[in-house]
Amino acid sequence: MTRIPTATQTPETGPVPVRDGSPRAVEVPTGRRYLQLVLVLGALIALGPLTIDMYLPAFPSLAEDLDASDSAVQLTLTGMLGGLAVGQLVIGPLSDAFGRRAPLLVGLVTHALASLLCAVAPSILMLSGVRVLQGFAGAAISVVAMATVRDLFTGVGVARMMSRLMLVIGLAPILAPSMGGLILQWTDWRGIFVVLAVAAVLLIGVALVGLQETLPRHRRRPLGLMPTLRTYRSLLRDTTFVALVFMGGLMFSSLFIYVSGASFVLQGAYGLDEQTFGLVFGANAAALTLFSQLNPTLIRRFGPTNVLTGAILMSIIASTALVVTGATGLGGLAGILIPLGLVLGAAGLALPNTPALALTRHGEAAGTAAAMLGCVQFGVGALVAPLVGLIGSDSAVPMGAVMLAVTTLAAVLMFAIVRRDESVTSVR
Repeated sequence: MTRIPTATQTPETGPVPVRDGSPRAVEVPTGRRYLQLVLVLGALIALGPLTIDMYLPAFPSLAEDLDASDSAVQLTLTGMLGGLAVGQLVIGPLSDAFGRRAPLLVGLVTHALASLLCAVAPSILMLSGVRVLQGFAGAAISVVAMATVRDLFTGVGVARMMSRLMLVIGLAPILAPSMGGLILQWTDWRGIFVVLAVAAVLLIGVALVGLQETLPRHRRRPLGLMPTLRTYRSLLRDTTFVALVFMGGLMFSSLFIYVSGASFVLQGAYGLDEQTFGLVFGANAAALTLFSQLNPTLIRRFGPTNVLTGAILMSIIASTALVVTGATGLGGLAGILIPLGLVLGAAGLALPNTPALALTRHGEAAGTAAAMLGCVQFGVGALVAPLVGLIGSDSAVPMGAVMLAVTTLAAVLMFAIVRRDESVTSVR
């Protein structure tokens, strides 16, 4: 098991990393500059969920216009997620070699061009292929945003910043379909991709003006197949880092499980109409957001490791309750909604702290480490979410059972590996 030295403290940022081997080259943002960083990174991160979800209301018209089956239309979403997951593994090392701004700007330009190609796609086959490219471009934004946070902060500082960004991560996927529905009142599905292209162009300006380079030249890593493989090998040899990465993926998958199964359970089994379902969906998103905003206060008192442990145990208890209430009908609809809200609240606590603890261990390769985090998050989520449909979606039991399984695996990793590493438990 790889060990790292205990970090020292500063009032502005929390622990100062000791593995970087070099002093900071950029000033740590505070006050108004900190708020500016939150807004800029939040705007950049929002593009990913918008790209994934904003065209969902257009699926029926898209299928009709391109004479495609429902499953073929679903592949355009799968292609986007695949590009997003695999792209991070490629772009992470590039951001460690060339700095953060260059891959980000190339990714935004590529995203804009891919969006325009989606808007003029003559067939479902071309649309699916371009969506892979669009996901690959979106990976640059995701990796650079997380690596930038790690360049400037570590430990508790990363967790606090990630908690603020959870406002975007939690709300953007919920609001995106509604925004797509509004756009469809004025145009067709092709117009949604034009809007995404315009958003990418605007974000190029935001990045140029509002985001400075955070990786100085003397800290950049050599680019090439062998150096990249050595970096990944170094990360994979750190047992605690790998455990944290998979814990993040498992906890993130609870959101995918909820999104994939909630409509079938709440509308099919419990008869909620579309408007009521939208309100419930929004309330659960609010639970995720509320807990994520409580996270900075909690980690200040208990530390990120203890908060993450509590979040995992909370999710296990809530998932167990969801299985019981789904099987027995105890509490009716409230017996389903309360455990679901607690599962999402636990995710709101886990998602900021997992990358904070993982990235603190590898500030010298933050881009590559962030790439592994992002790839595993989307990869595990994409693999686990369909299990709800395979097991059955006529009650809350399958959804709760899959949630219980993934959070139990996360707990095993936490107690068997992470909490035994003093370098993690000492981060405050």
